[in-house]
Amino acid sequence: MTIPFWKYRSLILQMAQREVLGRYRGSVLGLAWSFFSPILMLTVYTFVFSYVMKSRWQSLGEQQNHGEFAIVLFAGLIVHGLFAECINRAPLLIVGNANYVKKVIFPLEILPLISLSSACFHACISLAVMLAAQAILGIGIPATALLVPTILPALLLLTVGLTWIIAALSVFLRDIAQTTGIFTSMLLFMSPVFYPSAAIPEKYRIFLQLNPLTPLIENTRRMMIFGEAPNWNELIIVTLVSVVIALLGYRCFQALRQGFADVL
Repeated sequence: MTIPFWKYRSLILQMAQREVLGRYRGSVLGLAWSFFSPILMLTVYTFVFSYVMKSRWQSLGEQQNHGEFAIVLFAGLIVHGLFAECINRAPLLIVGNANYVKKVIFPLEILPLISLSSACFHACISLAVMLAAQAILGIGIPATALLVPTILPALLLLTVGLTWIIAALSVFLRDIAQTTGIFTSMLLFMSPVFYPSAAIPEKYRIFLQLNPLTPLIENTRRMMIFGEAPNWNELIIVTLVSVVIALLGYRCFQALRQGFADVL
């Protein structure tokens, strides 16, 4: 990419911090909600899936305790949640910041990075809650958890690339804002979040494998919960695909930005 994003790192971090704090401004608990929200989510998932539905994850065997299914589920939700938060907010990144469009010196292309930074903060909080729950429930944290950052290049590049595309197109096609929530909700059930890939019939599994979130979710579980090494071939392929999407997204954004001021 031609733009030196590193030069804007201070601005990105400053605006991301303001965005995170602004989300909880006026609430009694303030930033503490970023901790309580994933804790409440994990508690609900544990109760509903383990006690009410008595769900079991196939690879955990019959001896799994009540919280293990919820932990497996939560791992997938963290990956999907980071992606979905950025995609759902993408349509309003430019439209909702029309004042920045008028400022020639403001680098509009960093807006998706600010949104991504905010989403990463909340994902890290959720991950910390998940690790604490693993320790409390006696599930244990395998050494392979240290390899989890290997999924980040693919996840972050994929997310920011699609965010650039959606943010730019939404300036001209306002209907996109009505579809992103539907898209991410559909993707939640079309990704191996609530079920393992092995549960899908073989003839339909190809559609699941075409979803770039599938290898990211499954490899996160391998490393964080099952103590297995990641599937390096899957990670390399999805990372290369994500690099292409990020480059195309950035080029699309830069090509369309010339018309932002005329529309807004």
